[in-house]
Amino acid sequence: MSLHDRHETPGIDLTRLRPWFAEAVPRARAEALSATLITGGKSNLTYRLSDGGSSWILRRPPLGHVLATAHDMGREYAVMSALADTPVPVPHLHGLCLDTEVLGAEFYVMEAVEGRPYRTAADLAPLGPERVRRISGALVDTLADLHTVDPRAVGLGAFGRPEGFLTRQVARWRRQLAASYTRDLPDAVTLHAALEERATAADAASRPGIVHGDFRLDNVLVDGDDRLRAVIDWEMATVGDPVTDLALMLLYTRLARLVGPEIAPDAGDAPGFLAEAEIVARYEARSNRDLGDLGFHLGLAAFKIATILEGIHFRHLGGQTVGPGFDRIGEAIRPLLDAGLSALKEH
Repeated sequence: MSLHDRHETPGIDLTRLRPWFAEAVPRARAEALSATLITGGKSNLTYRLSDGGSSWILRRPPLGHVLATAHDMGREYAVMSALADTPVPVPHLHGLCLDTEVLGAEFYVMEAVEGRPYRTAADLAPLGPERVRRISGALVDTLADLHTVDPRAVGLGAFGRPEGFLTRQVARWRRQLAASYTRDLPDAVTLHAALEERATAADAASRPGIVHGDFRLDNVLVDGDDRLRAVIDWEMATVGDPVTDLALMLLYTRLARLVGPEIAPDAGDAPGFLAEAEIVARYEARSNRDLGDLGFHLGLAAFKIATILEGIHFRHLGGQTVGPGFDRIGEAIRPLLDAGLSALKEH
């Protein structure tokens, strides 16, 4: 047993992993395998595996997590497998392990794509406006390409429930908001009522497609030549109304102006980044989707993010958050709800 084995990385038992890995990646030197945690927390855990010469990425659910449906490794694996031969860049997949005896949870292994996930305007600024514009344009093109993929044609016909998708989203986030109640938010009641009134018509006009669920620049790996090498973090992927992806991406930039880059990614404010109107026009032209009711989707995105942030505010009041910026999140809820109400009138 190596020194590394005696000091295991939490969530990875290399002794148990190596036999499975040797079969999944025959060219690897499984006996020399080591693991380093890249990202952790309540989202899916991401590790870099190395045999001293080559590297791979392993994804598994959070430690101690019991709600398998919320962190379904099979879903991530299925959607990336389905997109392998499409214009959407995804990592090459090496294997999915459904045997929980190996690591205590399902997991999968994919290639380690070389690229950087830009999150903030400060990250992008050194590249200069011309390169930032090229990267942001590629981001919009990739989202449009994803949304032109026919789910049935790539084997994802039964991946989600597109019928009534938006109506269920409106109801879901209302329930979530109620579960985090600490104060009266009249604008939340007004926004929910307006969304509920328009949801049925929005569902009727929707054309189903693959939804990433959290599409933004820091969930894409960009190489040194400004090419988008891989879209990652597919844990919320489904089949539903794809315009929700576009609206959420736009809302992140608006949110960053309310709460700051330490809480929300503000890459969209970097010099050279496509303006919101340019993003919408470019997406609409490439995806051939009708964005006539984009205001509804922006309103829904604002309601969703406001609900998530109110949940964080709720946990902060209970002393359950650690780190900078959490004390100010509560201040962003009302402006965000107001932005959602305004969005309903924009488009």
